[in-house]
Amino acid sequence: DLLALQNRDHRKLLVTDGRVAFLGGINISSVYSGGSSNPSGSGGRMADKPFEERPWRDLQVRLEGPVVADLQRAFARQWEKWSKQPLEDAHLYPPAGPAAGRDLVRALPGSPSDNNGLDPLYIALISAIESADAEILITNAYFVPHPQLLEALKSAAARKVAVTLLLPGRSDNALVYHAGRSYYRQLLEAGVKIHERKTRFLHSKSAVVDGVWSAVGSTNLDWRSLAYNDELNAVIVGPEFAAKMKAIFLKDLANSEEITPASWARRPLEDRVKEAASRLLALWL
Repeated sequence: DLLALQNRDHRKLLVTDGRVAFLGGINISSVYSGGSSNPSGSGGRMADKPFEERPWRDLQVRLEGPVVADLQRAFARQWEKWSKQPLEDAHLYPPAGPAAGRDLVRALPGSPSDNNGLDPLYIALISAIESADAEILITNAYFVPHPQLLEALKSAAARKVAVTLLLPGRSDNALVYHAGRSYYRQLLEAGVKIHERKTRFLHSKSAVVDGVWSAVGSTNLDWRSLAYNDELNAVIVGPEFAAKMKAIFLKDLANSEEITPASWARRPLEDRVKEAASRLLALWL
């Protein structure tokens, strides 16, 4: 059926010895050593380049403790889904490790066949936004929001929560880029602050709410992640991790340009046409 044709595994996960896990937005791909227009990565090693000259801006989190066992089980279920063969070797599943820090961590695997087709991160994120008292910081690579998310952001701004979105200033997907920008006017009118990341392709997916609730993972805030993709995220509750996440956000913000209502009103007619046309395809992006 159509859902099966659209479904893809968008998760990014590495688990080592059942003790350490890495997840986020980072792909294992040649474009990470180059750029969308330079996938071969020519021009020198990325590690030798200044931070802002590296083409992709992404985010990954390293996790230890009991959550690693949950992530390993998520991997095993995904392996069986696609290969039709279970991972049954007992040595692959060591006892869960002890707590490795003071933060609470929950793994949120999602698939369109689960949770009535809704990515659990959307559910958790909207709940966190609706409960926010002071501040919401969201970084996302592909932003074409579901109406419920859009209303949650606008409602938070209306009750004087400081809502800031960090979105791409350019993208490897022009349709998604322009469709997302078609929502800027109503967000700006509601009081949401919007910044676009410059110099690098933004691929991070993260959120920080009220300096205590954080999320990192693979879910984009678009219809494809919501309805079609298998995604994997972690929600971390704790002020120390949230402070680190906010510091990363502010560093990216310093390399971004704010979109103000005045500057948005001056955008070219060509951009307006692209936004309107791209929005018609939003459900398929």
